Amino acid sequence: MTAVPCWAQVCGPLAGYAEGFRAELERLGYTPLTAAVHVRLMAHVSRWLAREGLEASELSPAVVDAYFAERRAVGYVGHVTGRALRPLVSYLRRLGVVVDPVPVAPASPVERLLARYRHWQLVERGLTETTAELNMRLVRPFLLDRLGARDGELDLEQLRAGEVTVFVVAYGQARPRSVKRMVSALRSLLGFLHVEGITDRPLATAVPSVAGWRQTGLPKALDADQVSAVLACCDEGTATGRRDLAILTLLSRMGLRAGEVAALRLDDIDWRRGEIIVRGKGGRCARLPLPADVGERIVAYLVDGRPVAAQGRAVFVRAQAPYRPLRSNAVTTVVVWAARRAGVGLVGAHRLRHSAATAMLRSGGSLIEIGQVLRHVRPLTTALYAKVEIEALRQLAQPWPGELA
Repeated sequence: MTAVPCWAQVCGPLAGYAEGFRAELERLGYTPLTAAVHVRLMAHVSRWLAREGLEASELSPAVVDAYFAERRAVGYVGHVTGRALRPLVSYLRRLGVVVDPVPVAPASPVERLLARYRHWQLVERGLTETTAELNMRLVRPFLLDRLGARDGELDLEQLRAGEVTVFVVAYGQARPRSVKRMVSALRSLLGFLHVEGITDRPLATAVPSVAGWRQTGLPKALDADQVSAVLACCDEGTATGRRDLAILTLLSRMGLRAGEVAALRLDDIDWRRGEIIVRGKGGRCARLPLPADVGERIVAYLVDGRPVAAQGRAVFVRAQAPYRPLRSNAVTTVVVWAARRAGVGLVGAHRLRHSAATAMLRSGGSLIEIGQVLRHVRPLTTALYAKVEIEALRQLAQPWPGELA
């Protein structure tokens, strides 16, 4: 027996937007029962706004926080955070009823400098938002340390190489696992400070290098049976299963990264030529052949799986409304859960990339060909996979001197 949704009557400041909000929820692909829950919350918010003497246009982040604080205080246990109100607020913003809050200028000298540094990374260096934000987070302790040592004044004009070295050594002792990435970010910041004329010398060269050994390990690939088990655990009878199977096939057959799968758009697939455009790291794009089995599984998802109400042109979207494009962490989650169901342990998206490269090598592919498929910038990166071809390496091994006696 199918449950019939109970639609709440919306009174108060939001009453005039109730019907439009219901239509918006339907357009986004919400089920009637879920949409009814959102309308009930809308009715509750509207009554609260009326009681507080507020208009719909005053539904600011601060007002939303105040509403949910009171909702929690009176004992509600469901829909008690601002996330529950995002569909409604987004709808009102689209109508122009609620305007985005004006960003507040950073108050502290550190945040003001970081805002300039962020702009420089995005505009002058052409970095992505994600990389710029990570660099800012990693260099913030350096600037705060400098601020504390100068009694609240961010005195960078007098910065010297020795102080940079002292900070890096101390950071490395406290956080050895992240020091290599922090060093890269710190060099970027010091380059920015010199370009902007804040420091009178290029101190980026004063940042000490972190000891490290490249290509010392083996690529952690799954064998063919394990890859088959991961693919077989997807239920092709469901839309989510068809989506996950297409994602896993792209990762394991073509060696795509999680971010590249998430960035794949409908326009990136040339079905007539059998090619696919892969949007990789650093904004680089590559056109690759689309294997028939990969194309078949993508088609199965697009024809009988991808929601009609999907937002945007991304190939892979969420399994529940609102059907927004998947992010790279969601692609990784698909791999993790599939591997767990298959009983092969904790596996991330990059393990399937290694598996694809190893399978190509054992099928007779050369390192040059593998590097082209994986879109490696440096041949040394691909050389790591030479270690897994044990039989070929045996031909190069010299006999142990003791065996000659």
